[in-house]
Amino acid sequence: MQLNLSELTSKKNLLAFSAGVDSTALFFLLLKDEIKFDIAIVNYNLREESKEELEYAKSLAKKYDKQIFIKEVTLTGSNIEKNARDIRYNFFEEIITENGYHNLITAHQLNDKLEWFLMQLSKGAGLVELLGLQEYIDKENYKIIRPLLHTSKQKLEEFLKENSIKYFVDKSNFEDKYRRNYFRHEFSNRFLSEFENGVSKSFDFLQKDLKSLNINYTPIFKEKSLTIFKNLHDENLNIKVIDKHLKKEGFLLSKAQRDEILKQQQTVISNQVSVCISDEFIWICPYVIKTMNKKFKEFCRINKIPKLARAYIFNRKIDEKEIVKTIYS
Repeated sequence: MQLNLSELTSKKNLLAFSAGVDSTALFFLLLKDEIKFDIAIVNYNLREESKEELEYAKSLAKKYDKQIFIKEVTLTGSNIEKNARDIRYNFFEEIITENGYHNLITAHQLNDKLEWFLMQLSKGAGLVELLGLQEYIDKENYKIIRPLLHTSKQKLEEFLKENSIKYFVDKSNFEDKYRRNYFRHEFSNRFLSEFENGVSKSFDFLQKDLKSLNINYTPIFKEKSLTIFKNLHDENLNIKVIDKHLKKEGFLLSKAQRDEILKQQQTVISNQVSVCISDEFIWICPYVIKTMNKKFKEFCRINKIPKLARAYIFNRKIDEKEIVKTIYS
């Protein structure tokens, strides 16, 4: 099984590990290719087997001389999938920031990519949304790399069995109460079992088509979590830019939220993210409430810095004069 691991060579890498098929296979594939990495695992305490999975992760770390980072949480309430994801990625980012990792490696594979595609297709989505799972994502101070996106789960299972490698099966993956599992069991697994090569090639072609689209996803200013894009003066293009950027930050917009952004032009999403579409620019930053001095507010007013972006700029001590100089140059 050949993977493109060039981005991981001579870098400090952190593998998101769960002891399931995908991450266990990736663990041993990275070992096989002599890629240096450490592991991080979150125990949500939702299943009795999670304790055994954690012990297995510890044993692998000890055997192969890997540093292991562990987070223990107890999940309750509704929307468990989203809460688990938020906890997981916040934990990974803490580790990366504190230990200087360059890459976060995740074990998403071809089945995951097709499941995502079908889920977005069922809701009504464009090309950017349909291809939401990307192989490389540039974050503020690290990259997310998914080297298995062209490899099916079946091939990963075959690799583990051929090499007599232990792994665990998460029984919650068989519960159709989770939307992703419904698409997995009813559509994607069955479809991939017959048409894996065609699906993989189609995703390659679609990815090339996406790159060829004349949409500029490059910000004209970025510092900390303030990002500014050119207003493309087309609602569909603007919302694609906003949606793609927020996905990279781990924030998935619903259709209602996209509609709200376009209708209001300046709005706060889920009390977390400020999105402002001005005459010339698109401003995106965390939503912050902060008392600002009169001189700063007057400078912002004169230079048309949106109200919802001002508090974050002031709070994070981003040079407002440098912002104006850069975006108008």
